Amino acid sequence: MRLNFHQQLDALKAQLMTMAHQVDRSFADSIEAYRTADLDLSQRVIGAEVQINMMEREIDRLAIDLLALEQPTAIDLRFILSIMRINSDLERVGDQSVSIATRVHELRSSRPFDFQVDIPLLASHAREMFTIAMRAFQEGDAELANSVLALDDEVDTMNADAFTSLSKLIADQPELAPQAMNMLIVARNIERVADHATNIAEDVIFWRRGDDIRHGGTH
Repeated sequence: MRLNFHQQLDALKAQLMTMAHQVDRSFADSIEAYRTADLDLSQRVIGAEVQINMMEREIDRLAIDLLALEQPTAIDLRFILSIMRINSDLERVGDQSVSIATRVHELRSSRPFDFQVDIPLLASHAREMFTIAMRAFQEGDAELANSVLALDDEVDTMNADAFTSLSKLIADQPELAPQAMNMLIVARNIERVADHATNIAEDVIFWRRGDDIRHGGTH
């Protein structure tokens, strides 16, 4: 019976990784759509949200069934709870990707202008955090998960710089305000992806060590 239980845990983990791959693809596509003003690609991101939401519901259902029927203890219980929290963060990364994709329509109606804000670079840092966090989950590596936490400061700094630069531009050239606001929202979406990656890393640490370090906690 315990062997069957752990087979179910493995299957649950595999489903979460499948969802993570879909979410990662949507995020990468949303940034590329924004960079190139590609409406078809942006629509692909928006369309993928339905599948991501279905995956979230199915993973939650399976996790709740395991909690109710198997009554796991210790590390198995933490594993299932972590999966449920990571599942929620993955769905929210998908939401951020959709938000970015919807900005492409506004971008296409604007005249070109160099805003001196590198959205693809900001996104690459957030995506690196996401990739490392999910690899830490896949490998059950708390040390690797811990390395994600330090990377969040870099994304926060880049987003703050973007906010300062774009806010000044809006004040100096109000005719560019709609485009600048568009970019501010995208930068904030990317920062939120980095925040969700941090949450995932914290959940890996909770699973492996039993330490709850959310909101600055130490245990």
